[in-house]
Amino acid sequence: MPISQTLARLAGACILAAALIAGLLFPLAGGFGYISNRAADAVDNVSAEVLEGTVPAVSTMVDATGAPIAWLYDQRRFQVPSDKISNNMKLAQVSIEDRRFLQHHGVDWQGTFRAFLRNTSSGEVQQGGSTIDQQYVKNFQLLVVAKTDAERRAAIETTPARKLREIRLALTLDKQLTKDEILTRYLNLVYFGNGAYGVQDAAQTYFGVDAKDLTVPQAAMLAGIVQSSSHFNPYSRPQEVLARRNTVLDTMIQNIPGRAEEFRAAKATPLGVVPEPKGLSNGCIAADDRGYFCDYAMQYLEDAGISKDQLDKGGYLIRTTLDPAVQNSMKTAIDAMTNPSLADIAEVSSIIAPGQDSHNVLAMVSSRTYGLDANIHQTVQPQPFSMVGDGAGSIFKIFTTAAAMEKGLGINAKLDVPSFYAAKGMGSSGTPGCPAMTYCVKNAGNYRSPMSVTEALAQSPNTAFVKLIQAVGVTPTVDMAIRLGLRSYTKAGTSGHGNTSMADMFKQQNLGSFTLGPVAVNPLELSNVAATLASGGKWCPPSPIKQVLDRNGKPVSLTQQACEQVIDPGLAHTLANALGQDAVGGTAAGSARAAGWNVPVASKTGTTETNRSSAFLGFTDSLAGAAYIYGDSPTPDQICSFPLRNCGSGNLFGGNEPARSWFMGIKPVLGNFPPTSLPPLDDKYVRGSNNSQIPDVMGMTQAEATSALVGAGFQVSAVTQPGSAAKGTVQGTTPNGSAIPGSVITLYLSDGTERQIPQAGTPQLPNLPGIPIPRLPPIPIPIPLPR
Repeated sequence: MPISQTLARLAGACILAAALIAGLLFPLAGGFGYISNRAADAVDNVSAEVLEGTVPAVSTMVDATGAPIAWLYDQRRFQVPSDKISNNMKLAQVSIEDRRFLQHHGVDWQGTFRAFLRNTSSGEVQQGGSTIDQQYVKNFQLLVVAKTDAERRAAIETTPARKLREIRLALTLDKQLTKDEILTRYLNLVYFGNGAYGVQDAAQTYFGVDAKDLTVPQAAMLAGIVQSSSHFNPYSRPQEVLARRNTVLDTMIQNIPGRAEEFRAAKATPLGVVPEPKGLSNGCIAADDRGYFCDYAMQYLEDAGISKDQLDKGGYLIRTTLDPAVQNSMKTAIDAMTNPSLADIAEVSSIIAPGQDSHNVLAMVSSRTYGLDANIHQTVQPQPFSMVGDGAGSIFKIFTTAAAMEKGLGINAKLDVPSFYAAKGMGSSGTPGCPAMTYCVKNAGNYRSPMSVTEALAQSPNTAFVKLIQAVGVTPTVDMAIRLGLRSYTKAGTSGHGNTSMADMFKQQNLGSFTLGPVAVNPLELSNVAATLASGGKWCPPSPIKQVLDRNGKPVSLTQQACEQVIDPGLAHTLANALGQDAVGGTAAGSARAAGWNVPVASKTGTTETNRSSAFLGFTDSLAGAAYIYGDSPTPDQICSFPLRNCGSGNLFGGNEPARSWFMGIKPVLGNFPPTSLPPLDDKYVRGSNNSQIPDVMGMTQAEATSALVGAGFQVSAVTQPGSAAKGTVQGTTPNGSAIPGSVITLYLSDGTERQIPQAGTPQLPNLPGIPIPRLPPIPIPIPLPR
């Protein structure tokens, strides 16, 4: 370069340097005063953030034992205090970046002007001049403050305004913090490449050690990477990184002569990095079978007031309710029943701890592997906590029964169980031979009649419960289902027809099919129905969160729904006892025996008419939940059992794989909880309320019996059948014992033909010749199935 040009550049550099000082010291003077004012404005906007020093950090989600489930982050950074950072790392970073760190007050004026003059005279950036304080400010604005690409470019732009802003903040920082605090912040902030932010994650990523255990050569390598983390990658440019590390060691030899021999020896060692970076995977995708639970916990926290962005940056400790013993046991049981490789069938289950103050989710599993590879049938769809499948079938008879008990029916009441029943005004089944606006239903097998409510719940005849919902009403039954836990049914659009909710669809059309559970259900909510009954009728939202702590270890307040007493405790306890017969001699007894089940349990099975989905609901004092199998495809087919598979004519029932899964999953962990027993009975709900008692009308004439029943608040119908009593004499009624106040009581009158008289309360029901017995109709209104 000609000497004249060099002199001119140097002269210009001097003028600029003088202007820089003037701009810094006299902010109102001239053009640089304007620049300084802009810098001051910028300082005002970000200085509080920089001085506070809060940086994005990893949030950790753990199970009930403290074992990690997932890590959530925007920048993979684990902040550590000064005493958790190796002195070797501190010495190496200061040696290569800012050897006068302990002498200056935030800005090394000597180095700044030397670099300024050299870079200006050469026409390019050949030398830095920033202190660790200044680099901290620049990196903080780049990695924390900047939210857009434009802001990130501005954070590193080579302009006087940015430099002035950086200098001002560095000077302020040095006044308010100690040197050790500044260095610790810097090492916790900067990017070391391969997704590692901060020295702790860098130490783990490259060497599999904590920051406090970094050796001299390890620390020197990390200190060297900071200059250009994209360039100095030990996996793609190992020789360049080795040379850079040795450069750092050379500076340490020069700056710390007392340890020169140690540093020279370190230069002869290999890099020693692990074969591949050890960075932790981000989010629920790495949570394996806990992925569904992790997703639910994330959704729950967002509803509770902590957004995903906050979780990704906040450094929270999220203590969940997931019990690994229950989770592992349920996952093993589910996989044994429902092969994860099945393309079109899935089984899901959630287990909840009943309680008066909370319903903690202990396990949430699916037969489907949580993942992104659809070719091997993985999914990340929220199967366990969204509306899926064709329905839980006869489990919905619980809601009809509970609504009837609330209206006065006792569990000892005898219910009529015809082989076929046509419910007028309860929707149209479209079945041949079934009148318009009539819902026709038959039983899947042969049942004696009448049955007590307890017997009917265990044996599950369809006709008895369709008759019962006609007496109770569809609206009270649907409302009972919602109160006990099926809260999604109130959401607009769940019916699949415009904005109409599932609940409103059944109510508006008075669909008696609701008692047979023929529509999609949220499996987690179904599990929570069990928890509500096990909690004496106390509903609480199914919670996956025990506690959230911020990065300073302080509890974070969450906005959560309050628990509600939705039915009388006596009703819940008595219904639980009635459901206690299902595993003893009912539809789930076979699976209970196969699993070696030998303790009291309340349960109910359910299957849809087309065998495209089935479920089992069960609960003890300590554990409640449901197992649900359904066709997991846009066009689900009928399902066959043992092994589960799609088939032309299904035979899947809730008492098969769903019940077996539940019993097999819960039995191994029963010993972790208090002994099991059924709750005490409440006589009010055993015999029914006073106004539900049916007068004894045996032996009366039709007129006398009718008068007595009407006087007690009931309606009356009559059927004549063979009998030896005088013609027209009452020889039986259904129901008997108790009934819903205002419901219809059927009188069975003798025709006096000298035939055997049925025992009181167990009349011979009339045959219905000439009426075709159709299959149970399909769902009146199809519901689109979400994936």
